[in-house]
Amino acid sequence: MNKKITILGAGSWGTALAIMAARNGCQTLLWGHNPEHIATLAQDRENKRYLPGLLFSENLAVTSDLADAAAFCNLILVSVPSRAFKDTLMKLKTYATDDVQIAWATKGFNPADGSLLHEVVADVFSPQTPAAFLSGPSFAKEVAAGLPTAVTIASSQSDFANHLANILHSERFRTYTNSDLIGVEVGGAVKNVMAIAAGIADGLGFGANTRAALITRGLTEIIRLGVKLGGKQETFMGLAGLGDLLLTCTDNQSRNRRFGLALGQGKDKATATQEIGQEIEGALAAKETFLLAKKYGVEMPITEQTYKVLYEGLAPLTAVQNLLAREQKAEL
Repeated sequence: MNKKITILGAGSWGTALAIMAARNGCQTLLWGHNPEHIATLAQDRENKRYLPGLLFSENLAVTSDLADAAAFCNLILVSVPSRAFKDTLMKLKTYATDDVQIAWATKGFNPADGSLLHEVVADVFSPQTPAAFLSGPSFAKEVAAGLPTAVTIASSQSDFANHLANILHSERFRTYTNSDLIGVEVGGAVKNVMAIAAGIADGLGFGANTRAALITRGLTEIIRLGVKLGGKQETFMGLAGLGDLLLTCTDNQSRNRRFGLALGQGKDKATATQEIGQEIEGALAAKETFLLAKKYGVEMPITEQTYKVLYEGLAPLTAVQNLLAREQKAEL
C-alpha cells in the first residue's frame, strides 16, 4: 500500500503525528503557517521548540505552502488549535481536490458558535466529505518518542475510519475505531476543562482524594453533556473519555493541568499562559462548555466554577468551596 498523509499544524501534536506516521512508513508532509518556523524545521530536521531531540526521518517533508500541502495527497489530518480550525479549513478548501478526506486531531469546539468540529467540516466542505477524529490519551512527546499509545479514530463512515486506522496503526501506536463521533468529540473537548479544575485543586494544595473526586464527578459531567448532544454513554468509558480524562488530569505533561496548577498557586491567567507558552485549549473549551450546558439545561457544576474562575474573576479557593457547599444528594 502506498501510504501518504498531509498533516496541517506544526506544533507539538502535529509534529508528533508526522514523526509517528513517517516512522510507520507513510510518505508524510507537515505544513505550518509560519514560513520562518518551517524553514527552521527543514534545516534542523527536528522541531527543537516543541520536541527537541526527535529527528525527522527521510520520508517526512515540511512546507509552509498550503497549495503544496493539499496537492501532496487527498488525506489531510488537521492538528491546529480549535480557534484556528475553521479558518484553516476555509483556506484549505481553495486548494483541496474533489476527493479530499478530512481527519483532525484538534480537541475543542468551534468558538464562533460552540458547534462540534465535524459540523464545521460538513459546513466548509460537505456532509458527504469523509471525516474522522483522532482522539484518546496521547501526549505528543511520548508518541513522537515511540512509546506505546492507544487512540480512537471516530467517524460515521466506517470505511474511512478503517482506512485512517490502517495507515497509522503500528506495534507502538494502536488504533481503535468508533462510530460515535459526537461522543468522542465531546470527551476530547471537555476533558481539558476538567484538567484545569484538577490542576487548580492540586495548586491549592489539596490531595489525591480531591483529585479522584474531581475526575469522577468530571466524568459524570462529560457524560451528561455528551449524551444530551447525541453521544453514546459507553463511549465515555473508553479511551476518548475516561482514558483521556485520566491522562490530562494527573500528569504534568498536560498544559491544561499545568495552567490550572498555576492558577491554584495564585498566578493570573496571562502569567500562567505566558509561562506555558502553548495553546491552552481548556480555557476556551471552558467557555464553550459552560454555554452549551446553559443552552441545553445540563448540570455541570465543575465546569461552571472553572468558567467563573477564568472569566468572572472568581478566586480558585472560593470555587472549590462552592462545589463543596452544594446540597447533599444521592450519587446516582
